Amino acid sequence: MVLDTALREHWARLLALLIRDYAAVDLAEDSLQEAYAAAVEHWQWEVPDNPAGWLLTTARRKATDRLRREATLARKLPLLVVDAPPEVTDDVDVDAIPDERLRLICTCCHPALSHEASVALTLRLVAGLETREIARLFLVGEATMAARITRAKRKIAASAIPFRVPDRDDLPERLARICSVSYLLFTEGYAATAGPDLVRTRLCDEAIRLQRIVAELVSDSAEAPGLLALMVLQHARRDARIDDGRLVPLREQDRSRWRRTEIDEGLGVLREAVAKTKTPGTYVLQAAIASEHMRAPTAQETDWTTIARLYVRLDRLTGSPVVRLNCAVAVAEAEGPAAGLALLDGLDDELPRHHRLPATRAELLRRLGDRAGALEQYEQALERVGTDTERAYLTARRDELTGG
Repeated sequence: MVLDTALREHWARLLALLIRDYAAVDLAEDSLQEAYAAAVEHWQWEVPDNPAGWLLTTARRKATDRLRREATLARKLPLLVVDAPPEVTDDVDVDAIPDERLRLICTCCHPALSHEASVALTLRLVAGLETREIARLFLVGEATMAARITRAKRKIAASAIPFRVPDRDDLPERLARICSVSYLLFTEGYAATAGPDLVRTRLCDEAIRLQRIVAELVSDSAEAPGLLALMVLQHARRDARIDDGRLVPLREQDRSRWRRTEIDEGLGVLREAVAKTKTPGTYVLQAAIASEHMRAPTAQETDWTTIARLYVRLDRLTGSPVVRLNCAVAVAEAEGPAAGLALLDGLDDELPRHHRLPATRAELLRRLGDRAGALEQYEQALERVGTDTERAYLTARRDELTGG
């Protein structure tokens, strides 16, 4: 239990320190893994007063021993330019050492890496997940994921990606990249693109954990806590979104099952984010939309006019077809299904394989009494949907119209 806590709380910070000290990702990662393995043996008899310091000292000893054994290693693995490795001491106060996690996150999310590679590398190096765990999260084989992570590390070396925080002028762009990686991870957990399960809680949990680190380290940003607020608020509904394997739409969810402690936290983080900016960005606006749903005691009391107005602002800011799709849903609730349908015009070319577009059209046509049109759209949605949970829901909605 103590070791699990140490892994969760200290892995990223210790790994970042070791990469800074030894200029080699593989050497740092292997040494820290060996230190945790040593802890499994030693801590069963006596847990040290300073677990993080014990792990860092042990990892440094492992790294130093390996460098001594393999004199050529320093020439084979260097990725970064850093100062000379530190002397190994028995008493290390980790809290007194500068926190290098932001350097590590910026390296994992460098623009030279693909989003797919950044997500895998961030989960491995920042979250400390084993390769087999990451593979399981993304429904691929362990060998496939190991190769993906290895390619990302080699890309860091080949592109001479520096282990540093970007300059102040470049930091906002990098922060946007970091947040997009976290959000990509969360989105796949919140509404999986394929597989038997719609909601994959572990993915959401890891994304939130990563974003907490980002929000903590980049304290002057509004978008970093804005994204954290959005994730926490959305994830607070997880228990009510699925009932006995059945998808439950937002309007039908049992709000007593929403996690009020998490909602209060999300609303608090959102207030802090809003206070940091006069011009809310995409994540702050999305969190504001989520907050309107959370504040409504019942679905009927939802302030759809405010939500539609927020979506219009978000649409102007992003030009995203997915945002336009969600905006259409909000406008349909505020102004009627015909107004919502009008906003969907022109989205087919931009969302050619997105099942939610025909599914939304089907629901709005249904409300307008166009049974034939709704059935046609349900069929299109069923051809595109990826998860079993959503397929079952759409099938049930279609069958209600056919009497099947």
